[in-house]
Amino acid sequence: MINIEVDYNDYDSLLDRAMEKMPELETTDERFSIPEPKIFQEGKTTVLDNFGNIVDVLNRDPEHVLKYLNREMGTAGKIEGNRAIFQGRFPKELIKSNLDSYLNEYVLCSECGRPDTQLEKVDRVLVMKCLACGAHRPIRKKKASSGSTQAPTVEEGKVYNVQITAVGSKGDGIAKLDKFTVFVPGAAKGQELKVKINRISGNLAFSEKAE
Repeated sequence: MINIEVDYNDYDSLLDRAMEKMPELETTDERFSIPEPKIFQEGKTTVLDNFGNIVDVLNRDPEHVLKYLNREMGTAGKIEGNRAIFQGRFPKELIKSNLDSYLNEYVLCSECGRPDTQLEKVDRVLVMKCLACGAHRPIRKKKASSGSTQAPTVEEGKVYNVQITAVGSKGDGIAKLDKFTVFVPGAAKGQELKVKINRISGNLAFSEKAE
């Protein structure tokens, strides 16, 4: 029988040295966010100058992100290098609001809130799989309009209930109403209120608080 003597002091020393060489784990309670969109107007187009950087942080296919933005803003857009170029003039707040919506719908895990996710097709259904907690959830596509002859769901002069989801740099509240982005002067994020639509331009609606 062989007796093996263990020098526990030497073992502790080796363990301490090994622990010192391990990388430190960084933890934070800060909410995951995407880079601030860099927007400028070029003729009748709007340029998202750091589109490539944004999709890198989102870790999603650039064409998928572009298709989502085109649909939400009711326009046509293309990718040129690191930039995305959209037909029409759109405010920064609108693009930022739609990017935040994409983040919540296609990136953040609904269970743990982390962005460590990937999209997979399972039986023709797009599923988000979280690599952090293992959660799965299907991505439900928004239903498209059944035809151009359908009456608009938002009309000038009418009153609607909205919830303010963001506030623009000029202080206007921003809400989503069907396919429209609604701007409400003097509204605060999180408010639920009645607004009267004064003017509609494309997928943008400009309103005022209703009594």
